[in-house]
Amino acid sequence: MGLPAKGVVFCCFNNSYKIHPSTFASWIRILKRVEGSVLWLLQDNPFMVENLRREALSQGISSERLVFAGRVSHEDYLARLKVADLFLDTLPYNAGTTANDALFVGVPVLTVQGRSFVGRMASSLLQALGLDELIVQSYAAYEDKAVALAQDPIKLSEIKTKLAKAHQSTPLFDTISTTKHIEVAYEKVVQRSQASLPPETIYIDDVKGDFAS
Repeated sequence: MGLPAKGVVFCCFNNSYKIHPSTFASWIRILKRVEGSVLWLLQDNPFMVENLRREALSQGISSERLVFAGRVSHEDYLARLKVADLFLDTLPYNAGTTANDALFVGVPVLTVQGRSFVGRMASSLLQALGLDELIVQSYAAYEDKAVALAQDPIKLSEIKTKLAKAHQSTPLFDTISTTKHIEVAYEKVVQRSQASLPPETIYIDDVKGDFAS
């Protein structure tokens, strides 16, 4: 995959149009502070590769420390993603599906919480998993947190363990339970309609039972 045998692998597989100059500058500062680290990005087109490598060089970072991955099948993409150490999110347009993918395979996502819907997608996912410590409010805090985790493998491992446990105890990846809740909600809607009752807000309590069927 073109990654070094040693060193921290930061990654971001967001589309290239989400890479704002401020975000890229923040990434460069992180790379400067974490010796031997690399930034693993999605290769959308040859122009972005050339442009980002040139910009990295202009800011004092060797172009080899930017590694680009081409598009592959979804199965291979998820398998490949697992080798990253930390996903660095973009602002003002967050990762959505790509953040979900990283969290799904066990890669922590670090995000700056924005003020709009697209700037708060990753923080919403992290809050659903109980990983609020990966949500920061500024680029300065983002850089400090990324560097701290890169330099403390024990702490990073603890976060990965917490993420793995959250897969089993939080709703985000519990598709079966979520499906059952939606089914119960639909049943309540139909029951109210059949009883000629007016629409109202419906709350679904914890649904118990065997959902395997």
